[in-house]
Amino acid sequence: MPSAPGFPILFITATRIGDAVLSSGLIKRLAYEIPGARFTIVAGPAAVPLFAHVPGLDRIITLEKSKSGSHWFRLWREVRKTRWGLVVDLRGSRIASLLGPRRRAVHHKTGQPLHKVLEAARTLKIEDDPAAPHIYTSPGVEAYADELTLGAGPILAMAPAANWIGKTWPVERFSQVAMTLLHGHGPMAGGRLMVLGGPGDEALAMSLKDSAGRRFINLAGKVDPVTAFACLKRARLFIGNDSGAMHLAAAAGVPTIGLFGPSDDRLYAPWGELTRVVRGPRSYDQIRAADPNFDQAICHMMDLPVKTVVAAAETLIRQTET
Repeated sequence: MPSAPGFPILFITATRIGDAVLSSGLIKRLAYEIPGARFTIVAGPAAVPLFAHVPGLDRIITLEKSKSGSHWFRLWREVRKTRWGLVVDLRGSRIASLLGPRRRAVHHKTGQPLHKVLEAARTLKIEDDPAAPHIYTSPGVEAYADELTLGAGPILAMAPAANWIGKTWPVERFSQVAMTLLHGHGPMAGGRLMVLGGPGDEALAMSLKDSAGRRFINLAGKVDPVTAFACLKRARLFIGNDSGAMHLAAAAGVPTIGLFGPSDDRLYAPWGELTRVVRGPRSYDQIRAADPNFDQAICHMMDLPVKTVVAAAETLIRQTET
């Protein structure tokens, strides 16, 4: 498909929301530095909505993986007729060499643990000045977020779901944290609870309703990721498992506490000065030693106590008071 006039960029990003968020700042950097930048963005089905409002967007292509690898051939057939000025391939495929762009930036794995934001920056050779995650919205999205979050009192945002039971902190503990922070003499007393999640997380989100009573904003399964991001910009604090919602919160600039267990926070810690990682007494390496392939259907977050999360939340609230 021929691109509109300008400098055509093929940007191939991740399948999952979290990984796509962590590399999203590269688009902002390219849009700023390349006059006439026009983007064709390739992403997995879950991540596609993140890029709907990118300036200079020509097209978004949904890339669904196939076991045979034929998805790369399908993509090549869709984009081969364009004379690309730049191909950025964060999946490290061979497609850039097949397309013959004027410039190419292809991800290559490193032997050392490196945060995904820095790993993405290395692709463009800007690791000395990495591009922080950035999600574009629109006036319509922002107005809708205003409607969804309308009301008095600070918002405590929570995301109790994750893509695997192993890294999902028990929802009962989320409830205890919410009640401690939002009621009585808690630092967010009188505030509201906003719960985020994707399709299928609705029941889990509703189990937190009693923690907030009527001051409950349930977004689980109801909004797209960009709208969730816009709503998070209006929150006072976010607490959640290692997930796409956690990375959206950090990108939104809300003080963010990421709950970690069988996730390597050297790679996936929420990015930014207002973020904190909280885990139990075991390191990632100790947890992995107990479950080398991460294929056990057990929760590895049980040793993270409520009091540890509450203490981290109270500290971060104090540190970010204005």
